[in-house]
Amino acid sequence: MKLGRTFFSLYFLIISTFILFSWLLDEVWTSYLEQDIESYTGYKTMMAAVGDYLQQQPEKKWSELTNKMATKYQLPLSLVSNQQLLLNSPAHKNSLHQGDTHVYYDNDHVVIHYLLGNSGQVLNLGPVKMPTRPRYEALLRISIFAFLALVIFIWVWPISKDLDSLKKSTISFGKGEFDSQAPQAKTITIAPMINAFNMMAERIKRLIDAHKELSSAVSHELRTPLARTKFALQMLSTIKDETKQQKYLQQINDDVNELDALINEMLLYATFDNERPLLTIESVPIIELVNNLASQQTQFGGCIVINNQVGNLNIECDSHFIHRALSNFVTNAIKYGKNKIQINISVQNGLCTISVEDNGDGVSDEFKTVIFDAFSRGDQSRNKETGGFGLGLAIVSRIMEWHQGNVGITDSQLGGAAFKIVWPIKYLRK
Repeated sequence: MKLGRTFFSLYFLIISTFILFSWLLDEVWTSYLEQDIESYTGYKTMMAAVGDYLQQQPEKKWSELTNKMATKYQLPLSLVSNQQLLLNSPAHKNSLHQGDTHVYYDNDHVVIHYLLGNSGQVLNLGPVKMPTRPRYEALLRISIFAFLALVIFIWVWPISKDLDSLKKSTISFGKGEFDSQAPQAKTITIAPMINAFNMMAERIKRLIDAHKELSSAVSHELRTPLARTKFALQMLSTIKDETKQQKYLQQINDDVNELDALINEMLLYATFDNERPLLTIESVPIIELVNNLASQQTQFGGCIVINNQVGNLNIECDSHFIHRALSNFVTNAIKYGKNKIQINISVQNGLCTISVEDNGDGVSDEFKTVIFDAFSRGDQSRNKETGGFGLGLAIVSRIMEWHQGNVGITDSQLGGAAFKIVWPIKYLRK
């Protein structure tokens, strides 16, 4: 099993942090010991008291008195001459001239010297072993750090694997492989990052595909009316008949209107695809919204039946955009159906479903898979008579994405197509 650079970087960073932390603890411990020896043990005060007592006695009795106190108090007290200190350590001798009492450290031992005036004698306490941590505490600390190192190894290894996978996917995506997706994360820590990357990659891929599709469709959609307009202008320059001239002028006017409608539709779709508007989410009586939509279809000479299975239930949504989505469905049903439209409203498992059915010729199975894609139309000839530019249903799909829902199409029991939108009754605010 090959260990990656990411793993080693993470592992050594964490272990180094623990080692540094341990070193800092030792420094604090040592500082505490030194402070304790110098300030809290009372050794210096005791040395000063003993020294004052000795100086009040004849100098020839100092050695005897020192030995008695050492025996009585079980302390390593002794008298040392300045000359002996100078031989052992010149630094000690020089320090004694700066004051009466000094503490000296020698590895894990400590010695306290007290200068007895100008006698040339020094009262010596020590060497005394400096307090240290018990051995079992050191072993316990080592065991704890070894256990932590193992835990960190087990924790960091899958994280590094996830990061390596994400890195490879990112590099592939950067090279233009827009189908690249990072594999599912094995750790909870990295899962949000990988999910965010996959969402971003999917979004970028969709935008790139939409851009390519838009470029291809625009070139075709614009070329057709422009070609007709160019032909009509050429004919106008050669025809003297006023009736025929009016005919070509009308054709030019129709083509210009078609170009204007196409550009507006493309701009609208581009806005819907690239920007999410600020939705006005409110509790809406869904049956009222559907009734209002049906009452607006005054141009339809057929029958619109509303099958309400939810009563006066309120649904959380942006009524403007839901109305727009359903209006597109109803418009298509009027255009491609015959004389009957049925709108079904139902709720199941916390989801609201509204379907619009017609009794037209239906939609082929091949076209159902792409009908909600931009610029998709059942009539591949793309002539003016088919109506629309294949963007309406793509806009409906985007609206339902904003509502955390989806769209779909099935065959209708009336014989035509059944378009449906599905979204949560309660809008999940993020």
